[in-house]
Amino acid sequence: MINPNTIFSYEFDPQYSKPVSYFSMEFAVDQALKIYSGGLGFLAGSHLRSAYELKQNLIGIGILWKYGYYDQERDGNARMKPSFIEKSYSFLKDTGIIFTVMVHNSPVHVKAWLLEPETFGSAPLFLLSTDLPENDDMSKSITNRLYDANEATRIAQSILLGTGGALLLEIIGRENTMYHMNEGHSLSLNFHLYSKLKNLDEVKKRVVFTTHTPETAGNESHSYAILNDMSFFCGLQIHEVYSLLGLSGDQLNYTLAALKFAGKANAVSKLHGEVSRDMWKGYEGICHITSITNAQNKKYWKDDVLEDAFVAHDDDLIINRKKELKRELFKLVADRTGKLFDENILTIVWARRFAGYKRADMLMYDWDRFIRLVSNTETPVQVIWAGKPYPEDYGAISLFNSIIDRVKALPNCTVLTGYELQLSALLKKGSDIWLNNPRMYREASGTSGMTAAMNGSINLSIPDGWIPEFAVDKVNSFIVEPAADQLSTEEKDRIEANRLLEYLEQHIIAMYYKDPINWVKIIRNGALDVSPAFESGRMVAEYYDIMYNRL
Repeated sequence: MINPNTIFSYEFDPQYSKPVSYFSMEFAVDQALKIYSGGLGFLAGSHLRSAYELKQNLIGIGILWKYGYYDQERDGNARMKPSFIEKSYSFLKDTGIIFTVMVHNSPVHVKAWLLEPETFGSAPLFLLSTDLPENDDMSKSITNRLYDANEATRIAQSILLGTGGALLLEIIGRENTMYHMNEGHSLSLNFHLYSKLKNLDEVKKRVVFTTHTPETAGNESHSYAILNDMSFFCGLQIHEVYSLLGLSGDQLNYTLAALKFAGKANAVSKLHGEVSRDMWKGYEGICHITSITNAQNKKYWKDDVLEDAFVAHDDDLIINRKKELKRELFKLVADRTGKLFDENILTIVWARRFAGYKRADMLMYDWDRFIRLVSNTETPVQVIWAGKPYPEDYGAISLFNSIIDRVKALPNCTVLTGYELQLSALLKKGSDIWLNNPRMYREASGTSGMTAAMNGSINLSIPDGWIPEFAVDKVNSFIVEPAADQLSTEEKDRIEANRLLEYLEQHIIAMYYKDPINWVKIIRNGALDVSPAFESGRMVAEYYDIMYNRL
């Protein structure tokens, strides 16, 4: 048996000595470990890195995805093609731990692997796998793909993360821990704890919950019947679940149930906290929802030369280094797309998960106006898009491919595939403008703009998520005024697209080419303002202070 203390290569800081186990369906710790899809994983990776730097007694619990999320490639027409390629990681440690979890009333064998702290500079991370010869093909497939589209498989993945993670902690002697659910995927751990403790208040003393989805429909839910058939409730009958949580209806909403099990919960920005409290205010028996704004690990994301230049207020070095970083990005652009970009030209990047509400094509809302923008030879503009849709989100994939098709003939506009940690870093370091234009109140936090600011890319954003806590228009960012809340979605899209293009045409482009002193000042202000307020050292310290130590 593994001694839980031997998995740490450091002594804990006394203020962070309380044991915490952080459950997440995905972790973006390093490019080499492809077990993440997007923002949730980027956040979890930064959490583990900063926990390591602050010497916190925290471990991660996740899943070792055999095929990762998916590899984003291109088909013969240069459109997006999701590919599922088996991954292998020689740097993971075989713990020798194998145990069983009940799924669909049958035992499924689970193996635990360990990412040791010194490998990538992160808190220890246990990864669970069902890809074992002892399992049948269906059981093996549970850990094939992150966010599998099959409902039964998705539920089995949640059981593995929640119940399996809790069982692992008992095996290694770390059950005396605070259980932190990063999103509702690990909900089943609460039923496992209740089956042992027989007391909801005792579960509440041990569980905290972070919610990331600012709308009811976006939170995962499944029918009680299928959850019961899948052994999700750890021996409880459906009527007992109803009674325990004070719920009814045919569907169990993971977030609502987590809010009833947890002693404390948090949203991931101040604005998201307001939205979440309003969203769940009609339900009895839920815990208080505070807010701890997401953040990113600066040590991992920053460019050292730029960082020194920001601190020294060396504007010439900032300008020269940004051009060097743009050239590095543009080598990749040329290799991937055959288009030659110029480091002297204003470069706008839209890069994040592809989903309808994020409006990747808003810049193209008025196509003729967009063409005039990118065809102007006196004050030229280059635009890059990147991001991964869910592989079964055919609307988002269609949008991704339509942008590829529409910009194919434009020499200064392109779409890059393979949006993972490495490409994300290149885009942030090599862009001048980081464009963020979701529909208001739909982006819980949106952390990519934080790491963009750390690397001298100016946020051009709708004031959603974390942005209102950071941005001062024309001082450290550019802010697009949102349309009135009471308008229709179509009217909001039209107004905000117009305001975005107007801001670019009348202010941003002119400043880049005609007022470089103020341009660099905004870059520098953004880089200096974003840390430490939005550096994940602040965030993980707040979790101990606000969530773990106060329960």
